[in-house]
Amino acid sequence: MRLILADDHDLVRDAIAAILKGSGCREVRTASSFTEAAQIVAQEGAFDLAILDYDMPGMNGLEGLKQMLKSHPDMPVAILSGVAKPEVARAAIEAGAIGFLPKTLPAKSIGSAVSLMASGSVFAPIELMRAASSPTIDKLSTRESEVLRGICAGKTNKEIARDLGLQEVTVKLHVRTLTRKMNARNRTQAAMMARELKWV
Repeated sequence: MRLILADDHDLVRDAIAAILKGSGCREVRTASSFTEAAQIVAQEGAFDLAILDYDMPGMNGLEGLKQMLKSHPDMPVAILSGVAKPEVARAAIEAGAIGFLPKTLPAKSIGSAVSLMASGSVFAPIELMRAASSPTIDKLSTRESEVLRGICAGKTNKEIARDLGLQEVTVKLHVRTLTRKMNARNRTQAAMMARELKWV
């Protein structure tokens, strides 16, 4: 796994790079600004994952994230932050980030989160996402709740459709609606949130 990590704090950057190398990352390139990170990616091509500090030179909040995603749409990009504000985490995910990493995460959790994101799954601490927008089960219709239970049970849209006597396209529509209501990036995150909130 090839990663690029950009952070303007030398000690933090080196510590996280060491954690990532220790968790099995084959290559961890580092940069001290968004501009430097963008130049490395432009020269060497897309990495398996780019991790950008939210508050570093050149980022301008989430503008750096959007610029990197525009330049390299197939490369997953995560946001790293020392001040883990719920609204920032939510905004980053909504802007297309594959995840949000607080610098306060334990070393083992950072390694696991990075592996998850590099494989294409969205990561954000559930406490942050819950604080950013505390969805309630009341927001979901009865049918959406039934579909959500099916997702949490690991069923495919086809299986959920069969169980509920619906068309598969109808289930897809319910999935899209319920993930939007829950402020979830995808069905996997919706299921994680539902379990954490004890909806199922």
